[in-house]
Amino acid sequence: MKLIIGTRGSALALAQSEHIRDRLLALPGGAVEAVELKVIHTRGDRVLDVALSKVGGKGLFTKELEEALLSREVDLAVHSLKDMPSELPPGLVLAATTAREDPRDAWVRPEGAAPLELDALARGAVVGTSSLRRQAQLLARRPDLRVVPLRGNVGTRLRKLDEGQDGMEAIVLAAAGLRRLGLAGRISRPLDPTRDMLPAVGQGALTIEVREDDAAVRELVGRLTDRDALDATTAERAFLRAVEGGCQVPACAHATLDGERLQLAGFIGAPSGDPFVRDALSGARAQAAELGRALATRLLDAGGREIMAALRAAERGDG
Repeated sequence: MKLIIGTRGSALALAQSEHIRDRLLALPGGAVEAVELKVIHTRGDRVLDVALSKVGGKGLFTKELEEALLSREVDLAVHSLKDMPSELPPGLVLAATTAREDPRDAWVRPEGAAPLELDALARGAVVGTSSLRRQAQLLARRPDLRVVPLRGNVGTRLRKLDEGQDGMEAIVLAAAGLRRLGLAGRISRPLDPTRDMLPAVGQGALTIEVREDDAAVRELVGRLTDRDALDATTAERAFLRAVEGGCQVPACAHATLDGERLQLAGFIGAPSGDPFVRDALSGARAQAAELGRALATRLLDAGGREIMAALRAAERGDG
């Protein structure tokens, strides 16, 4: 079988798609004879001067790829799972979730600068991120910080930090992306999910989207699924779906596994860092989706529902 992968054109997206290409070509029995990468530019790649929360959220990085799938221009699309909306267009499914790279966020300081920790930054220090999730958790921990928007690919963000744009003293990036690009040396310190910051839902995992009616491709791609990654991210995505969160809402969950047990921590917060609610629960990994929904209900009942209502009122301009 010959396959065409739809991919974004950034260095990270290409590295991820090349990884999936190589794994497909290595499937036993030569099931896949050739794989072509087709670059498709998404709106998220073109609109770089506006915060994600202002221009449409996660669908910015997937819509054009999904259109190419539905029109049969490509056979599959490779995504960072954290970029995927909780609901997919009719006719498309996620056929595989691959083994997870480091899911944590990374604390990154300018090239050559001392690796000051978050708590060691001076009052009023500037930190760059365009993620409301990261902003909310940074300000919940350090309300004195000034958080400034930071868009662009990984290389662009690192350059802006090193040049001191907007006075940035640190930025937060996904550790997985830095590692996949061979830039692990830029990580000053991974941010501990139990103490510092919960990562985005699905962070560190790749997922492969295909047409629901393409049984042959679904079966081939499904062989790349990692059970641990699938169970953990199933819980996380069930939480996000129940909260109805996306890039516009600072809500996140992170699952860890211990044998057949799954621990899930979740967070819902205002972009200002106050108020916020955070909690965790555990249960059988076979009940991953149920755990995600249960934690969402617990956090919504503990004040998350009011946080969400205030955010939506602010978006409408009536609050």
